[in-house]
Amino acid sequence: MSKQRELAFDFLRHLFPRVLLRENLGFTYTFCLGGLAFTAFLLLMATGFLLIFYYQPTPDRAFSSILFLESSVWGGRFIRSLHRLSSHLLLILIFLHTLRVILTGAYGKPREMNWLVGCALLALAVFAGYTGYLLPMDQLSLWATQTGMELLTVAPLGKEFRAILVPDGVGLPLSLLRFYALHVVLLPVAVLLLSFLHFYRIRKNKGVLPYL
Repeated sequence: MSKQRELAFDFLRHLFPRVLLRENLGFTYTFCLGGLAFTAFLLLMATGFLLIFYYQPTPDRAFSSILFLESSVWGGRFIRSLHRLSSHLLLILIFLHTLRVILTGAYGKPREMNWLVGCALLALAVFAGYTGYLLPMDQLSLWATQTGMELLTVAPLGKEFRAILVPDGVGLPLSLLRFYALHVVLLPVAVLLLSFLHFYRIRKNKGVLPYL
């Protein structure tokens, strides 16, 4: 218990460091990619929260609820477009951030753990985008998701994973509900927690904004 309490206090202390190095407060075009990606994620959460009020996760009402949102809700088309644009921006920024880490060798000691956390964040972001792609329930999203599920079956444990995601077929009630729950609850919470851990490890490894 004392070890867990020490870790908890250490995490809280890193939020309010006693000293910040002046050179670490500047904005650069490479070292702020992670922060920009997190900003895009926060924008995704904000717009997604607004979309929840109108979206209906059932096969017969999902598409019509999107049409109603875009045609009859003030600012609805803008919010949905901003949500979709933020998802694209998030993936682009994470990929660029990952590329920067690879090219600069920032995955080496003592940052191995943070490299794994970053890879997990990249995988979760891609999976979150995939689960959200089905939700409008138009022809494009249905066939794209169906293609992805068929490709999944050739991977190790792919058939088992597909059975969990789409137990009754792509776009049917239970599958749509599972994609919806993953997209709006489980994956955002997982990304948020891993992001906090990622930033914490950066400070502990004397990275940007070091904890002193």
